[in-house]
Amino acid sequence: MAHQDSQTIISPAPLGGSASARTLPPRVSLGAPSLWLSVGTIWLREIRSFYRQRSRVIGGLATPLVFWLLLGSGFGTSLRTSSGAGYLEFFFPGTLALVILFTAIFSNISVIEDRREGFLLSVLVAPVSRLALVLGKILGATTIGVLQGLLLLPLAPLAGLPVNLGQLPALLGCMVLVAFGLTGLGFFFAWWLNSVQGFHSVMNVVLMPMWLLSGAVFPPEGASAWVRWVMIVNPLTYGVGSLRHFLTPGAAHLPSLGLCLTVMLAFGVATLAGSFYQATRRSPESLN
Repeated sequence: MAHQDSQTIISPAPLGGSASARTLPPRVSLGAPSLWLSVGTIWLREIRSFYRQRSRVIGGLATPLVFWLLLGSGFGTSLRTSSGAGYLEFFFPGTLALVILFTAIFSNISVIEDRREGFLLSVLVAPVSRLALVLGKILGATTIGVLQGLLLLPLAPLAGLPVNLGQLPALLGCMVLVAFGLTGLGFFFAWWLNSVQGFHSVMNVVLMPMWLLSGAVFPPEGASAWVRWVMIVNPLTYGVGSLRHFLTPGAAHLPSLGLCLTVMLAFGVATLAGSFYQATRRSPESLN
């Protein structure tokens, strides 16, 4: 890891005791090359670790794909939206969001595993800022989520969704925002929890309802009034909406693209701030 300046403070000794030294976290400077070298090192480690475990790669992609094929083909044309789209077509952007969501869950398991193996403690006691650790982990999982989502995009023509190559960079940017926000939220809970089982339980209670009430599975029109209100305040609604702008631009009742991007950007900043707060409020000794 790259070296950063840190400070050591000698605490006054109590009566009959000896002085003790404690090391403050290194000062964070976003322009420091050492910060981004540390971020890049952790980012690369996250990607290598994820793709070495084929079960997570397959699980993160296969489960949403099965959902899309079974639900989309099962409902078929019996469930049509107000724009006249069949369910296979309507469900595709939601499936893309589900791929990113599953990847966020599987990638953040590494936070708990690194704690058990002692890697997390060794990084925290090293002269590396905790911002570098948080950014490296979140950016690594974000990259994995986007890569997994790109593997699904070639199937869009099967649902009757032509992919405009000219809009692909913009669609990629929306996927990055969705992945960053979901990954930051997953990191927040992974740092707080000490077991993989507990993490999965919390994710099933938090992330899955977010996805179900994001307009990914059913359109807001026709839903109960309280469900529509939940969908309005759900940030993932705007993430799925941004994907629909490029995959199903004719869909009705979509929030504006500007609003979708603004909400997802704010959501990403909020989850990053929450993750950084979690990483700084607990001492390395409490992570054992």
